[in-house]
Amino acid sequence: MNFRLFKNLNKQEVKSFKLHVSFSVIDGLIRGALILNEFVFVKSLNGSSYQLSFLFQSSVIVLLLSIVFNELIFRSKNKRKLLRKAGFLTHLPMLALLFFPRNPEIYAVDSIYHYIFLFVFFSYYLSYPITLPAINLFLKNAYSKDNFGKLYSISTSIRQVLQMLIIFLFGWLLDIDNYAFTYIMPVLGVLGFISIIMLTHIDYIQKTIPNITGGIISSSIDSVKKLFKILKTNKAYFDYEVGFMFYGFAFMSTKAVIILFYYEVLVLNYSSVAFYQNVYNIVAILIIPFFGKLIGKIDPRKFTIYAFLAMAGYILFIAISEFDPLYYEIWNFKIYASLIISTIFYGLFVSTMTLSWNIGSSYFGSDEEAGDYQSIHLFLTGIRGVFAPVIGIVLYELFGFTWTFAIAILMLIVASYYMRWSYKNRRVL
Repeated sequence: MNFRLFKNLNKQEVKSFKLHVSFSVIDGLIRGALILNEFVFVKSLNGSSYQLSFLFQSSVIVLLLSIVFNELIFRSKNKRKLLRKAGFLTHLPMLALLFFPRNPEIYAVDSIYHYIFLFVFFSYYLSYPITLPAINLFLKNAYSKDNFGKLYSISTSIRQVLQMLIIFLFGWLLDIDNYAFTYIMPVLGVLGFISIIMLTHIDYIQKTIPNITGGIISSSIDSVKKLFKILKTNKAYFDYEVGFMFYGFAFMSTKAVIILFYYEVLVLNYSSVAFYQNVYNIVAILIIPFFGKLIGKIDPRKFTIYAFLAMAGYILFIAISEFDPLYYEIWNFKIYASLIISTIFYGLFVSTMTLSWNIGSSYFGSDEEAGDYQSIHLFLTGIRGVFAPVIGIVLYELFGFTWTFAIAILMLIVASYYMRWSYKNRRVL
């Protein structure tokens, strides 16, 4: 693989990039299938609205464990072995889906299979608090500062391409067989474990020897104190996380509600949902390389303003589709003009947020502090994940779709304004 891209990279960066790309390929397949996961739960399994909120909630609430897992990573003398064990234990439960019945009557009322489904993916999401900080830690060590943003964005673009492909194929397959997830997801679970193995082959040289003086619980408490100290002393980073709290509430409170909107108001099939997901993927793929270069040059607080406003546009045009019911049916797709516009906004959002959420926090500290800063980011994501998804369902049950979307848009406007104020008034340390 003698790509021109490799011309200015050292051997370590070339090897790490190849492994990073391999990981991204498989990760793209899994993420693509998971995008339809909540719609599967509603349409194929007839899950309730509150169960649906927990399914999404489980993907972020596990991040509350990021403090403990960050301590585990810090203490571990063999980080590769730790990641492999975590990958095996969190991906293995997906095999349980092989035994799900293919009879819709079983799922017509509250079923034990609803809870097994929720447990399977809660287990899978438990891998996030370990793999996400580890990716940052390994790549910050392997890539030079000049190449970090560029190589990360290229791998992300490759992941988006594979994600787009699997969304289309999985959506098409689910319309043919509503229970295709019972064999597709177990296969992806095995591939996910393989991707973790690939990630662990990235060269990692620990620059400092950890000084371990207490048990993991006391050390975790000390880590929490350390993280809050970072928030207290680094005002620019504090503002960055405050902005994300407003944005996170808007995103999480509407995620499950939008799935219900697709199912109850627009009556979309799997292929149509997959189509709209791919529209945003195409936009994201085209734009991510540009933003990858940009994020390394400007303050992430300024960068995230674009992401927040794009998210607001996405929610706004979804809401408009309720009052503009005209659509065109092409093959098996229901095409709404307002949804096309909303997904273009979502593509802009994804292209900016993917980079900002994953590597933006590392801007505010040194290379050695990257893991700590990302752990704070993940921990606070878990905090808002405890209440935001359920609040979104409560708002929907009380006030309906329109007011739920309006509140989320207001939160995004507040987040954008706060980031703009911070960027102008707080300097990075």
